[in-house]
Amino acid sequence: MTKTSTRPEGLSAYIAVTAAYWAFMLTDGALRMLVLLHFHTLGFSPVQLAYLFILYEIAGIVTNLCAGWIAARFGLTSTLYAGLGIQVLALLALAQLDPAWTIGLSVIYVMLVQGASGVAKDLAKMSSKSAVKLLAPTEGGGLFRWVALLTGSKNMVKGFGFLLGATLLATLGFVWAVLAMAALLGVILIAVLIAMPPGLPKGRKGAKFSEVFSKSANVNWLSAARVFLFGARDVWFVVGIPIYFYAVLSDGTVAGNRAAFFMIGTFMAAWIILYGLVQANAPRILRAQARPEAALIKAARHWAWALAVVPFVLTLVVVVAGEPRIGLTITLVIGLLVFGVIFAVNSSLHSYLILAFTQAERVTMDVGFYYMANAAGRLLGTLLSGVTYQIGGLSLLLTTAAIMVAASAGLVGLLRPQEAVD
Repeated sequence: MTKTSTRPEGLSAYIAVTAAYWAFMLTDGALRMLVLLHFHTLGFSPVQLAYLFILYEIAGIVTNLCAGWIAARFGLTSTLYAGLGIQVLALLALAQLDPAWTIGLSVIYVMLVQGASGVAKDLAKMSSKSAVKLLAPTEGGGLFRWVALLTGSKNMVKGFGFLLGATLLATLGFVWAVLAMAALLGVILIAVLIAMPPGLPKGRKGAKFSEVFSKSANVNWLSAARVFLFGARDVWFVVGIPIYFYAVLSDGTVAGNRAAFFMIGTFMAAWIILYGLVQANAPRILRAQARPEAALIKAARHWAWALAVVPFVLTLVVVVAGEPRIGLTITLVIGLLVFGVIFAVNSSLHSYLILAFTQAERVTMDVGFYYMANAAGRLLGTLLSGVTYQIGGLSLLLTTAAIMVAASAGLVGLLRPQEAVD
């Protein structure tokens, strides 16, 4: 493979892709927080809130499956631009939501808009992650460093998006907050269209859709592990924990609601920012530059089992504590931050391994398939987040997370070094 990353335009293309991805994820995080908190205050149940995000995740599954082929056929920049453009349209559509509509109609409308946003997110994500494989240096652990930097910085930006969304909701209100984000992303899209340097492939006409499905056992096992890893995160992250915190922190007044919005947004932002910071530094934490692929695969198994311990311990704490208390809430905050640190290392290892396992000529196909699995995990976690919290509260929710992490750890145990499977 040509070392495009050693050319100035390769680095420029990486910077441009990263900047576009940052802008997108800022609005993505803000939009999720806006929708969750706004519709909770309108009286939506945990299950109804989960419904709002279902089509978002379903769209991600379909999009990732198709996006790898689209990028291989028409080029990576085409899918990146499409992702940014669709997100602008989705934000403008969400601003048209009428408060006079029934809850049923509102749910359907927001589901459809969120579905479009899901398409946008995964077009942008697949484009950005695939670009790293093609642009990163091939020596000195360059691939792990570049993918960790992109993924980690993206998640830190998304964390600020959660805080931005909660802040905009409390200050501007729902409609003006959404319109402000649409304007910001529209400006970024125009800037990227003008300034994008060369360095990314333009696509190949002979790319077949059937190539999306990988024949690599490692790619398939890792994708399956990704389903349960992100399902375990979203089972508490999407609905359960934010709604629990709102119940504990809000006193029912307008001022109390606004304070709760800000505190919840701050926690979600802090979690994502910490997650991104650890991701960006994962190569250093793991001493990846001095370790071969086999050692990193072994590390992925150990870190996965370490992660499973956290929700299991938190479940015991919730069962012992019984009723919601300030002490329990503080313990949950600390425990979930610990979960975030260990989860970040796991996620970073996965993101590196998928690029290490794939070949340059089919990188968009394998990355698209892998992130289809990621979206499937998020869908599973989103559904279970509302259902488990409504049926069994925090204890059932956290038990489900522990079981899902254990399943992911078991699947990571099936990975083998490339030289052992070639």
